[in-house]
Amino acid sequence: MLYLIASCIALLFGPLFYRFFSSGSGLQKGLDGFIFVSLGGLVLIHILPELLEHGGFITLLFVMLGVWGPTASEKLFHRYSEITHNITLTLGIGGLLLHTITDGGAMVLAQQEGNSTLLALGVIMHRLPVGVAIWWLLKPQVGTRWASAVLAAMMVLTSVGYFAGEHLLTQLSLENTVYLQAFVTGSILHVVLHQPHGHQQEDKQGQYQYQAGIGSLLGLGLLALLLLMDTGGHEHAHKDHGSEQFVSWLLTISPILLGSYFIATARFAAGLRPSHPSLGLRWLQRLAGPEALLITLLLLGPWFALYQILGLLAIGALMTLTKVDITDPHPTLSESPWRFGFNQLVDRSAPWIILSLVLANLIGHPSVPLENPALQVFILLLVFLPMRFCNLGTVILALALAYSGWSQIAVAFTLLAAPVLSIGQLKLMNWKQGLMLGGILLVGLMVADQLTLSSSLTLQLPEAANILGLVAIVLLFGASLLRLGPRKFLSRLMINLKSAPHSHDHGHHSDTKVAHHHESAAPHKHHH
Repeated sequence: MLYLIASCIALLFGPLFYRFFSSGSGLQKGLDGFIFVSLGGLVLIHILPELLEHGGFITLLFVMLGVWGPTASEKLFHRYSEITHNITLTLGIGGLLLHTITDGGAMVLAQQEGNSTLLALGVIMHRLPVGVAIWWLLKPQVGTRWASAVLAAMMVLTSVGYFAGEHLLTQLSLENTVYLQAFVTGSILHVVLHQPHGHQQEDKQGQYQYQAGIGSLLGLGLLALLLLMDTGGHEHAHKDHGSEQFVSWLLTISPILLGSYFIATARFAAGLRPSHPSLGLRWLQRLAGPEALLITLLLLGPWFALYQILGLLAIGALMTLTKVDITDPHPTLSESPWRFGFNQLVDRSAPWIILSLVLANLIGHPSVPLENPALQVFILLLVFLPMRFCNLGTVILALALAYSGWSQIAVAFTLLAAPVLSIGQLKLMNWKQGLMLGGILLVGLMVADQLTLSSSLTLQLPEAANILGLVAIVLLFGASLLRLGPRKFLSRLMINLKSAPHSHDHGHHSDTKVAHHHESAAPHKHHH
């Protein structure tokens, strides 16, 4: 009973937080950052792998439908975008309500013999961001009365789940509602990404990014706490997948990644810069760095590194000889090598590295049956086209897929195709150049099919070095998040989706219309 009361009190923190934070723009940006990271992270690292375990690969399609469906329908029915948004919001809230019943049931399970109380603690803790999020989403839209009604309904449903426990849980079990939950999870992600209320002063100078950064670091802290509880709490069948595996990957990669940033600093000092007059050398930097090759060599082995060097040389030569411009070039912000390697490059690569790890954690999931190499390559193609992976993000994705047991062909394809195969880049090429690029990639696939590239000659560092490396990378990425704020930090990922700015504007001006859409380093200007 104590757990039930505690979880209801956790929800009531929502209105309190909101009252306190909505008084000032800076605090409001901090709250936005907190919700953006904690709720988004909870969905990506905790809820989605669980849905995948029960529903397999189709769940990802429903999630995508939930995320992009509202955006698409708003574009189609522009006059009714308000209605579409409200439907999405209703779905998202409905999904959270459905989820609360299972929360109540989870607390019953936690009280049974042999189950860890950490599970109940985890439920109570994750109600904090949920309560804040509901108030934050609903109050500006529908007023205090409805927002209170939803919170009250959540408390009632938690109690229903708690008292009706097992009978209800079998009806509402993940197996029975997995696709609905996947769609709703997508809706929640959509609402978190497209900040729904326009009730705030414009933040044109980005003066509140620092507060947003602090909020997101707090969100990350809460997320880490929840994941630690989760791994300690219930023993999942997919122990090797999810948060524990995520941490072990981070530990392995971090020290080598740190070395890559040092190499980038050194090559910038030696004159190999993004602003170099030679197109060939600019392509070398775009495709390989050369700092990205260090990760391939040390963690995937010498044969993969040799394959990557030869493949990228062929692609670079094609691009240079046929004079293809580079999409989204690096702006040179500073003449300092250290500033380039540990500030500018971190800002550009950190979101890609995080995305690569989360992606591999999801699509590499054991319950996603992608044994067929051709299917794996097709899925990767769908991932690469809308994005524009940086070279470090590319090798991290290849590495994480290799660790997930994906085929050698898929790993090799990632190494060659990810940095160059994007809609933004293909727009700058004519059909002949596109065909020649396709030819090179096809030859690369055939070579990867014939030869054995994996090797046991990979670097194993002592645990202490891994932990030190991880601490350094967390500090670097945290500093980047503080500098940019979470939306601008992640806007690098959306650089190719140059669509009309997506806004849920209700007669007010919202700074996030641009914030979600790459206000950073975009060569095109958006006109509102």
